[in-house]
Amino acid sequence: MSSVPARRTTTDSTPRNPAAAGGAPTGRGLLGPLLSWYAERSRDLPWRRPDCSPWGVLVSEVMLQQTPVARVEPVWREWLARWPEPADLAAEAPGEAVRAWGRLGYPRRALRLHACAVTLTAEHDGAVPADLGALRALPGIGQYTAAAVGAFAFGLRAAVVDTNVRRVQARVVTGTALPAPALTAAELRLAEELLPDEPALAARWSVAVMELGALVCTARSPACARCPLRDRCAWVAAGSPAYAGPARRGQAWEGTDRQCRGVIVAALREATGPVSVGALSSRWPDQGQFARALAGLVTDGLVERAADDRVRLPGL
Repeated sequence: MSSVPARRTTTDSTPRNPAAAGGAPTGRGLLGPLLSWYAERSRDLPWRRPDCSPWGVLVSEVMLQQTPVARVEPVWREWLARWPEPADLAAEAPGEAVRAWGRLGYPRRALRLHACAVTLTAEHDGAVPADLGALRALPGIGQYTAAAVGAFAFGLRAAVVDTNVRRVQARVVTGTALPAPALTAAELRLAEELLPDEPALAARWSVAVMELGALVCTARSPACARCPLRDRCAWVAAGSPAYAGPARRGQAWEGTDRQCRGVIVAALREATGPVSVGALSSRWPDQGQFARALAGLVTDGLVERAADDRVRLPGL
C-alpha cells in the first residue's frame, strides 16, 4: 500500500521501451490498461500528492503495514502536522510516538519510526536518503519499505511487493486464486520481470498494481467484471478456479496476548504519568497472561519500569 510519485511521473501510459509495456513474462500488454484504469479510479490519498515529502511517504508506508487506509489517514495527518520532519520526532521521547500511534495496532512500528527519525537526524542531516541501500540500513526499514519509499518518494526503479501485488500477480500471471502464504523468491523475480524499464513508469506501475489489488482484485470478493486486466488474466481464463492451497486462518484477537498487550498500552497511553502494575492488572482477568504480556512489552521496549512498581511508556 502506498503512494504514487506524481511529481516525477508522466500521465503518458506508453513506455519508451515497447517491450516493457506488458512485462516480459506475459507479453499481454498489462501496463497500458492498468495505468489508464489507475488514472481514472485511484483514490486521492495525501501521501500520493506531489507536495508530500519523502518523510511523509516513509511514515505512510510504515503505518499502512497490516492496517487499512481508512484507519491510517487521520493518524498520518496528525503525525505530519506534529512532526513534519524527522528531527521533530527525534526530539521527542519514544513514548510520545507510541502515544500518538493511537489504535493503529502493532505499536512497535511507532518505536521503529522514532528510531528511524533519530538515525535520519544524526546520520542523514534530517533527510530521507534517495538510495535503496541507505534506506534498507535505516532501523526497522526492510526490503519492502525501502523499495516503496525509493519508488514513491524518489521515482527509483524498485520492485514493490506487498500482499495486494502478490495477489494480482498470482491471478493475472500464474492463474492461481491466491499467492503462497509467505513471500517467495519466485514472486520477487516475477515482480522484477514485470517492472517497466523506465523508473517513472515502474513506480506508477507498482502503485497501480497495489491499487488494483486493494479495490478490485480483492482476496475474498474480486470484482472481475470491473477489472481492466480481465481479458488478460490467466485466472479468469482458467475459469477462476478456487484456492487449493493450505488453509488460511485469520488471526484471533479476543482473549489473546495481543489483546492483553493492547489493553496495557492503551491504559498507559491515556495516563499522564507512570501507572502501578496493580492498577493495570485489574483491567485483565487472567493474571498469568497479564504478567506474560507485560513482560513482553518491557522486552520489546514499549513499556518501561519506573519506581514503586510502576510502569510507563518509554521515556515518559
